[in-house]
Amino acid sequence: MSDVELFPGHVSPLGLGTIPHEDVHLFSGRELLQRVVDGLYPAPPIAGVMNFTVTEVDEGRVVFRGVPNGRHLNPLGTVHGGWAATILDSALGCAVHSTLARGEAYTTVEFKVNLTRPITPDTGEVVCEGGVIHKGRTLAVSEATLKDSNGKLLAFGTETCSIFPVANLAAR
Repeated sequence: MSDVELFPGHVSPLGLGTIPHEDVHLFSGRELLQRVVDGLYPAPPIAGVMNFTVTEVDEGRVVFRGVPNGRHLNPLGTVHGGWAATILDSALGCAVHSTLARGEAYTTVEFKVNLTRPITPDTGEVVCEGGVIHKGRTLAVSEATLKDSNGKLLAFGTETCSIFPVANLAAR
């Protein structure tokens, strides 16, 4: 594996890939995500396509940073709302992931995004912070904001995730 630059200043030393399923039994969700931040696992493939990555992890809280560019434009020349939705979905889901016990997995059940300002390639680096607002045994709810470097709100969202044993993930 080799270094992959996700966006200026952020490199994944192990390239792109996923967390091995067997490791989900060895580490908590927070520990797994911290290993991504620390470069002990590759960045997920979506990070290379969308130019963002997780940069901070705490129990029930994550921070993503990213830089949209010309590859993310809609026909009118602004960054497609799907880019904002994708970084928000990542922060919303990973906030839940950071609360999981060893052997637990999650998937998004539903999410809602509100776009408050246009994003352009000139927007520069953005920060997306997600946090869990409720976690039960089988469902968790999270919220996240997406802001520019001046702290202006670009978008926000909420998400509900289902929590289940990792053994229930479909075989690859």
